[in-house]
Amino acid sequence: MTKIFTRAILIVSFVSLFTDIASEMLYPIMPVYLRSIGFSVLLIGILEGVAEATAGLSKGYFGNLSDVLQKRVPFVKGGYTLSAISKPLLAFFTFPLWVFFARTLDRLGKGLRTSARDAILSDETTPEHKGKVFGFHRSMDTVGAAIGPVFALVYLSFYPGQYIWLFIIAFFPGLIAIALSFLLKEKTKNQDDIHVKIKTSFFGYFRYWKKASPGYRRLTGGLLAFALFNSSDAFLLLAMKNQGMPDTRMIGFYIFYNLVYALLSYPIGAIADRIGLKTMLIFGLFIFSLVYFFFGFATSFLAFGLLFLFYAIYTASTEGVSKALISNLADKSDTATAIGFYTSFASIFTLLSSSLSGLLWFTIGPKAMFMISGIGVFCVVIYLIGEMKGLKRT
Repeated sequence: MTKIFTRAILIVSFVSLFTDIASEMLYPIMPVYLRSIGFSVLLIGILEGVAEATAGLSKGYFGNLSDVLQKRVPFVKGGYTLSAISKPLLAFFTFPLWVFFARTLDRLGKGLRTSARDAILSDETTPEHKGKVFGFHRSMDTVGAAIGPVFALVYLSFYPGQYIWLFIIAFFPGLIAIALSFLLKEKTKNQDDIHVKIKTSFFGYFRYWKKASPGYRRLTGGLLAFALFNSSDAFLLLAMKNQGMPDTRMIGFYIFYNLVYALLSYPIGAIADRIGLKTMLIFGLFIFSLVYFFFGFATSFLAFGLLFLFYAIYTASTEGVSKALISNLADKSDTATAIGFYTSFASIFTLLSSSLSGLLWFTIGPKAMFMISGIGVFCVVIYLIGEMKGLKRT
């Protein structure tokens, strides 16, 4: 175990755990809080769109910059610091520009740290253990995502409607994450590995597509096609709300999903190392297609429970595995750029998918929307099976 999980991997994983406790403590109440301070549904949609676009574009830029400078730790420290600081800022003032600033600061922090953090995980292990390492990190991250909503649920049961203090309380796990991030040390680079320091433009990482290997382009093309059918998880919650499910039960399902995801991420990553990362990825996407196809038909507690169970299996089979596979297909000196390119466009494509899903929801109904997504992702699975035959077992 100690050979697989180095000091840096453990620190990064615990930093993610405490950051997610803070973030997910606020996730269930964010729309309600914004409505309570006068935000319309349209304004909330614009706010989230701007925030996610900021995170998406910055992942690619800062990933590329991390590779150019051959530095990882400053990006990780800075990113987690920005996200922690943004939490209490939302409680201080309620006028729209300030809320936009604080929310965008949080997403900028995510964009700043994500690619460099994943590059650290990749640099600290070997190809045969990447499924385990990325799976372990996702597991720790998701434990935080389960603890946060539980804390929010308990707090609001004692202090209903008192959201301001929750934003301030969320700052403290963020502070722990900042403190832990300062334990990270930059790995000494071989002189031959250090790039010449050149200027890099904000959209300079777009050029990586031409430089990337055919295997990377085939994989990323399939994953981005998947992102066009993978809408926000908010639609899953809305589907339950449509069936008259109370808010507490909805949050309960969300906690259940995160707990199962956390429990399965490491063992699934370990299995992926044995059977091949691409095999596990395709399996996970197939599970997604089934879950979405049948989600519009669900009406009972048992049906939603089973669907969220399999949705957790899909997430555990793809989130860490996809990044591990991408890092194996990229040169070590381009790891952050390769991951940043993918996560950047995936964020933007998911935003487009959510917009299209919202349109389909209101025009042809939720059942048809989920079925279209499920069928679309099944087509992506067929594409990946065919296109990835050219890749060696990775």
